Amino acid sequence: MGGGVYRPGGGASAPTVLREVKPRYNAEAMRMRIQGSVILEAVVQRDGTLRDIRVVRSLDPGGLDQEAVLAAEQWRFNPGRFAGEPVDVLVTIMLDFRIQ
Repeated sequence: MGGGVYRPGGGASAPTVLREVKPRYNAEAMRMRIQGSVILEAVVQRDGTLRDIRVVRSLDPGGLDQEAVLAAEQWRFNPGRFAGEPVDVLVTIMLDFRIQ
């Protein structure tokens, strides 16, 4: 294995979500009535946890970006695989915030 980070496709399978944690709608964002999606990019590690989480599309002001990252940190995955072995895979995660 090259030891780098893979992208799904080209022989590398995408990770699958085992546990998804919904982000919390904080009071400031609720007061400002902010709605939409925060898009994150992160690496699913061989152990199924995330690292290098970064915001690709923001919803701030209001603190929802941070809420999205806090939720994503708790997600767990079946890792992606290459040649049958678990590998680090770059993924995109979209977390929606809707006032109901």
